[in-house]
Amino acid sequence: MHTPEGFHPAHTPPGDLPATALAFAFREAKLAVGGDERAPSIPTLAAIEAAGLAGPRHYLGDLAGAPCVALALADDVPDVPGLAFAGLRSLFFRLPDPLLALAARAFQVVEWDRTHRYCGRCATPTRDKAGERAKACPACGYVAYPRVSPAMMALVTRGREILLARAHRFPPGMFSALAGFVEPGETIEDCLAREVREEVGVEVRDIRYFGSQSWAFPHSLMIAFTAEHAGGEIRCEDEEIAEARWFPADALPPLPPSVSIARRLIDATATRLCAP
Repeated sequence: MHTPEGFHPAHTPPGDLPATALAFAFREAKLAVGGDERAPSIPTLAAIEAAGLAGPRHYLGDLAGAPCVALALADDVPDVPGLAFAGLRSLFFRLPDPLLALAARAFQVVEWDRTHRYCGRCATPTRDKAGERAKACPACGYVAYPRVSPAMMALVTRGREILLARAHRFPPGMFSALAGFVEPGETIEDCLAREVREEVGVEVRDIRYFGSQSWAFPHSLMIAFTAEHAGGEIRCEDEEIAEARWFPADALPPLPPSVSIARRLIDATATRLCAP
């Protein structure tokens, strides 16, 4: 999810938030939305307050002049008339992309706030740090910033073939690029080679950057690359991988939805390989 056009991020509100501010309010991992099931909408701060909902607020910035704020509601907040609580994945293709991207940003901020209420070093309750989005411990001085976990995505090619894999958790028949989280001390390139080797037993070369995407499940930054096959036969030794195969670039299986960088990576690579 990319930063939407016309959005200006900030952590300090310009003053009192107007009632018309967009309120991205979360109960656990579910977002409060208005509208109807086919066309959900982000409620205003006034609508959230009228529903009796409240919680810690985190200013996000403004979208085309409209202030945006994230709210962390209590986990036991009851359902209220006129609003529904929906998981972000269920809002794909129903909520406009700019609002979906901001909802993902808001969720990451709210989740960070929820999981950093106490100092990880001495267990003292933390405080918001003035002037930046951070939590500071008043006892030992430890400062915690919102967590971002880098992960790599690798699409391996061999001539006009593309290596795709299917995880056990995928819908039946769907394949995607390989992916994995960066370990301490690794570069992205090291991670890519290790994950491809561990998951499918293949070696790679000529690693090339494609693009990146913030992925709020719960706080990842997906960094996508292409790479060429350098040797080895497919061996699915990773317990997460159900199947991996080479597919002709012009005969691909069902793929992830277009909202993910995986789909854009695969489509762009297939187009390149099929070009005369």
